[in-house]
Amino acid sequence: MRDFARLYAALDETTSTSRKLAALQTYFTTAAPQDAAWAVYFLAGGKPRQAVPTKLLRQYAMEYAGLDDWLFDECYHAVGDLAETIALVLPPPQHPSEIGLADWIELGIAPLRGAAPDTVRTALFTYWDQLDTRERFLLTKLIGGGFRVGVSRLLVTRALSAIAGLDSKLIAQRLMGWTDGSVSPTAAGFQQLTAAHAPAELAQRGGQPYPFFLAHQLERAPSSLGELTGWQVEWKYDGMRAQLVRREGKNWLWSRGEDLITERFPELASLRLPDGVVIDGEILIWHGGNAPAPFADLQKRMGRKQVSARLLGELPAVMVAYDLLELDGRDLRDLPQAERRMLLEQLIGSLQGAPQLRLSPLIVADSWAQLAEIRNQSRERGVEGMMLKAVDARYGVGRTKSVGTWWKWKIDPYSVDAVLIYAQAGHGRRASLYTDYTFAVWDEERKLVPFAKAYSGLTDAEIAQVDQAIRKTTIEKFGPVRSVTPSMVFEIGFEGIASSPRHKSGIAVRFPRILRRREDKSVDEADTLESLKSLLVAS
Repeated sequence: MRDFARLYAALDETTSTSRKLAALQTYFTTAAPQDAAWAVYFLAGGKPRQAVPTKLLRQYAMEYAGLDDWLFDECYHAVGDLAETIALVLPPPQHPSEIGLADWIELGIAPLRGAAPDTVRTALFTYWDQLDTRERFLLTKLIGGGFRVGVSRLLVTRALSAIAGLDSKLIAQRLMGWTDGSVSPTAAGFQQLTAAHAPAELAQRGGQPYPFFLAHQLERAPSSLGELTGWQVEWKYDGMRAQLVRREGKNWLWSRGEDLITERFPELASLRLPDGVVIDGEILIWHGGNAPAPFADLQKRMGRKQVSARLLGELPAVMVAYDLLELDGRDLRDLPQAERRMLLEQLIGSLQGAPQLRLSPLIVADSWAQLAEIRNQSRERGVEGMMLKAVDARYGVGRTKSVGTWWKWKIDPYSVDAVLIYAQAGHGRRASLYTDYTFAVWDEERKLVPFAKAYSGLTDAEIAQVDQAIRKTTIEKFGPVRSVTPSMVFEIGFEGIASSPRHKSGIAVRFPRILRRREDKSVDEADTLESLKSLLVAS
């Protein structure tokens, strides 16, 4: 645990990519394989399951430290993070431990899940007596299910590639499915991950997907890309990116986040495809007509592992296919985009009675100007804009331009001017700053109604200015949250909007973010709930 805690601290304390990469390489070079396996799982995006409720963690930490509620709460409000607060208030350990990460996860944390409170209390007291401040912080994050780290999966891939002396694309392919969580990481798995096999030996096994190829955001005029004939144009759907894998007579469905979601979409799991086929596409809810249902309908399916017949009927899922990665067991990713498209059309054309698998339509135009006019139809079609794919592009790994490019040519987001009414401190290096904000608009009675939370879009300098204003205008404190005097207006952008009875405003917005601070506007000039609801009609 000590080595992983040091790595976590090193990653959290710097924004330098080269320093993070060096820290990762040092750790993976020296760590025991079983510890390295679990480190890869967490660093690559694997999510720890909560083993102990935060309420119990807080209660037992106060008992162990001998603190009253009010004093612990004051410490928590000053720090802004429960795990860090616990790590700081506990007395020094008396029996330091050399137990490694894997043993802590498998023998220490896992048995706590579902255990009796007294058993949990005894175990936590024993654990805290063995660990220093950094290790306690990390252990609490893992136990509470709140582990996050400021490192990208790509950087982890690069570090493993460097220590193994292998192509990073090969490592990325081997990592697919690693964070699914259905199988625990093992020493043997880590050794296989970094083994010096030739690429030909790494045939796809079972339901293993391929690394996803990601698009870049187009920030300039599309005409700068050259002749339109060099590009394949499709609609950009607002759904769930997925790969449908058919091997050994069975279907596997993987999300881009590498969650195995087959059981959540039985209509796609039952598709009859030839063996040795992998399709890349977008899962959507589609009731009929020319436009898919809003993303909010898909969300009702995404979180359910058991899907009733009623829900299947009310919210039918389809997969819009836009790429073919494998056919007859052959990896097609090195073929040009246009050739893969032709094979995809042939495959889908050969299928009979599979309405839940749709071919992504190509958009044809004579010029970039005409294409821009067609793009203006995006909202009425229920899409986010267009995808521009170079016809000679290979299918790469991650967000790369080395094999050709995919561009996202999105329409401008919806936007409203809203008032900041609540704020909460951030995490990591921003734990001492108020960076998480709640925004509101005016209702018909001229009361501010919250409708969105956002934390991205401001520079460090802007965050510092807003933080100072929040501290000066605080009205009340609710745990880590501050209520502030309405005084600051921000332009909030979002990709989608839907009715939601779960929200006080009756509105749910998708991907809210701060576009800019509107110092030119007074609070009274902020938008209204009526103007927000008018966007529902427009969408």
